[in-house]
Amino acid sequence: MDSRLILVTVLIRLGVAAAISSVLVRARRFRVLLFREERTLGEKIEVILIIGIPIALGVIVRHFVRNFYAADISFEGAILMGVIGGRLAGTAGGILVSLPALLFGEWLALPMNILSGFLAGVLRHVATEREAVWSFSPLFDLNIYHWIRRSIRKSLIDWQTSFFLLILALEFVRIQLHRAFPRRIFALDSDNWLVELAIYAGTVMAVAIALKVLNNVRIEMKLEQQERLLLQARMEALQSQINPHFLFNTLNSVSSLVRRDPDSARHMIVKLSSILRRLLRKGDSFVPLREEVEFLDDYLDIEVVRFGREKLRVVKELEPGSLEHLVPSMILQPLVENAIKHGLADKLDGGSIHIRSRSAEGRIVIEVEDDGVGMPVSGTSTSSGTGIGMVNVSERLQVVYGDAADITVESQPGRGTLVRLVLPVLLAEEMGGSVAGALYEARSSTSR
Repeated sequence: MDSRLILVTVLIRLGVAAAISSVLVRARRFRVLLFREERTLGEKIEVILIIGIPIALGVIVRHFVRNFYAADISFEGAILMGVIGGRLAGTAGGILVSLPALLFGEWLALPMNILSGFLAGVLRHVATEREAVWSFSPLFDLNIYHWIRRSIRKSLIDWQTSFFLLILALEFVRIQLHRAFPRRIFALDSDNWLVELAIYAGTVMAVAIALKVLNNVRIEMKLEQQERLLLQARMEALQSQINPHFLFNTLNSVSSLVRRDPDSARHMIVKLSSILRRLLRKGDSFVPLREEVEFLDDYLDIEVVRFGREKLRVVKELEPGSLEHLVPSMILQPLVENAIKHGLADKLDGGSIHIRSRSAEGRIVIEVEDDGVGMPVSGTSTSSGTGIGMVNVSERLQVVYGDAADITVESQPGRGTLVRLVLPVLLAEEMGGSVAGALYEARSSTSR
């Protein structure tokens, strides 16, 4: 084979390794499997198929496309599957990528790739730190003095160097087999020692580049996981802030009736117990709007008893289709509490609260309106409103949705206040998994 063609092939092979790795990590399932250090047998089979099938197709391309030898990275692929998935994955992956070569009479490819995948898996198994597998680079420490000191201190060659030497040794064996049986195994080979050195370097670089691309995705997923945990912590902190505030006000309402109306007080205690059961359900960061309204009904029953049915009227105008959309838990109660406390409590003849919901253009619109005393300032703001409840709602929407959600407050003195929430629609099937994952997916999907 011409030396120039070999050098071009070596360079293109690096691009092929990077391209295949980049395409694979676009698959969400593969990203999930890649992130796991320990995998079940079924998951290992998935990894083998996802990586092995496109590599096996490359072997077929090499046979049918003239001089396109760079398409065949089956040897590097077997090593990659072994170092990622272990001995079983390396062995099975070596078999898979060798099947097309067997059809073309290259029967030595099978034992060579099996051996390569198995030994790479063995090396993964003996690694003291799994992160060393992902941080492999052919540009290992070239300072001989430090390398000798490190080796003496550890009494053995480190993992990075061992993997580097393993790839070189396997490539050497493959080239020798190709020289002895040129039609039974494929390998790049040259009489020029500089070109042969480039072949060895290209093999190591192809494996290193593929691992680098995959490791970048793992790092991204680790950062996403940390962001999920941070969002969950912030959400739980805000939720724990609103619960004591809400319970304090509710208990005040109950205490005001204990002496003058014991029957009503008992009724309120029953409702309060239902509310407490809801508050003790940790992890419900998102609930269907229907459940949020049911929870609100229990709270309003308490307030109606306290104020009297003639002074507090509740009107609900809820679009049925909007009730199954997910909303942050405890998002409506602070708004209603704010309307009662600051809008209707000081009005001698009481008033009404209107609760509305509707879906429109991928958004859910929720309104809480009262005809109370209103506020002296009107406008539109994500932080307007009075009391800890409104501030809490605003902060929680910012945590979950970022700038994708909007809270608007419109008020006129003597005529009442309207609070409008406009939230992105989140369907229940999109929010599977942990609370942290749900929060992160909510924020991610609304920021696209």
